[in-house]
Amino acid sequence: IILVPVLRILATLLALLVNRKAKGVTFFRMIYFSPQVVTMTVVTVIWGFFFSSTADGLFNSILRVFGVPAQKWLQDTTLAMPSIAIMSIWQCVGMQMIIMLGGLQFIPEELYEAAQIDGAGPWNLFWRITVPLMLPIIQICVVLSVSNSFKNFDYIYMLTGGGPVNSTQVPATMMYSKAFAGMQYGMGTAVAVVICVLSGIFVTA
Repeated sequence: IILVPVLRILATLLALLVNRKAKGVTFFRMIYFSPQVVTMTVVTVIWGFFFSSTADGLFNSILRVFGVPAQKWLQDTTLAMPSIAIMSIWQCVGMQMIIMLGGLQFIPEELYEAAQIDGAGPWNLFWRITVPLMLPIIQICVVLSVSNSFKNFDYIYMLTGGGPVNSTQVPATMMYSKAFAGMQYGMGTAVAVVICVLSGIFVTA
């Protein structure tokens, strides 16, 4: 619910931004894509420091500047899942941006030029040309986002283990906790089957 729409909007905006022919745009593409080449273990360690509940954590240090008390990001049932979603969006948005950028660069410039001659503004160019021609790419990105959200495991398990009070429990962590931690192999297998079925439905829909 959090990851898919936010990721879709951010990836589209970044792709539109780096699709411009401007000085230094290649550097920005590299910066946005760089989280993809970092292993999840390193990402988890870095964001574990960011979300540290101590006053020395990065986000709590920023809040302290504005007089806001420190937050227990990953220990709070209300903040834990949004915190995990923020980290996941940061890690995934680069790949989604590159996919969207590839689609944008295949749209002929002549279509935009013809529409501008007819008096179309930026908003009409986006909704009447860009979005319709990008729909197949957008669908692929949504499928990838949903599929990734179903199989997210490593950083959730390392940061919260599905807690607190199961507030960050996702199908993959539930499968692990049932099958290996709880020795309920039948239940773990059932969760795995549900993950496969739901992923198949989204991929073929």
